[in-house]
Amino acid sequence: MNDKTISLAAAEAQEPGASQTVKAQLRLREMILAGELPSGARIAELAIVERLGVSRTPIRAALMRLEQEGLLEGLVNGGYAVRTFSERDVSEAIELRGTLEGLSARLAAERGVAAAVLAEARACLGQIDGVLSQPALDDESFLRYVTLNQRFHNLLSEMAGSTVITRELERVVSLPFASPSGFVVAQANSPQARDMLIVAQDQHRQVLDAIERREGARAEAIMREHSRIAQRNLLEAMQSQDLERMPGVRLIRKRG
Repeated sequence: MNDKTISLAAAEAQEPGASQTVKAQLRLREMILAGELPSGARIAELAIVERLGVSRTPIRAALMRLEQEGLLEGLVNGGYAVRTFSERDVSEAIELRGTLEGLSARLAAERGVAAAVLAEARACLGQIDGVLSQPALDDESFLRYVTLNQRFHNLLSEMAGSTVITRELERVVSLPFASPSGFVVAQANSPQARDMLIVAQDQHRQVLDAIERREGARAEAIMREHSRIAQRNLLEAMQSQDLERMPGVRLIRKRG
């Protein structure tokens, strides 16, 4: 999923008047990932209003956000439908993200990064440590992680100082499950979810250290490896016999 939209929702959740939109967005995403709204299904706005007991304005805003995330697609005659993705599409998008983020990290290390930006990145990682220090993560904690994780990845992109790479990264992460936190929400109820986030956080620390030490090749290798977590999650999800544990997989067509 597109983490930029999730991050915006998390931020707005703290503002008065936005909670209904956020709640509607989370509930609709949950319904899509759980298969209650199957891939290809047309979304009837009035039916959703009645089902969730929320007025049309927050429902309409939530649908627009889910289209931005990539879970819905706008129809020519109006309205939305749930999208379907191929396993190859998702795998290739993850691979491309790893390549671009690796290049971005290498350029950052080779060109050097302003102390203020490095300090901001370290502070962001400190906040992620705070989230992961909890013995168990609830939905709010996972959403908080997604917000901070996206901020850190955005900072890494900023460190390279390349508008070209930034633009291409924004394009590739628009595909659900290809973004840095693509599987975080889908796997929120998995018993291994927190462990995977801890591994990812260690890689965050390592790549920032490599950038600070001006070790370009090392920084690039770490970010390429970082994307392998998502590839592994995708493979395990597609092979799972218990789709109830990985509901978002319902949107992905298996190879062959």
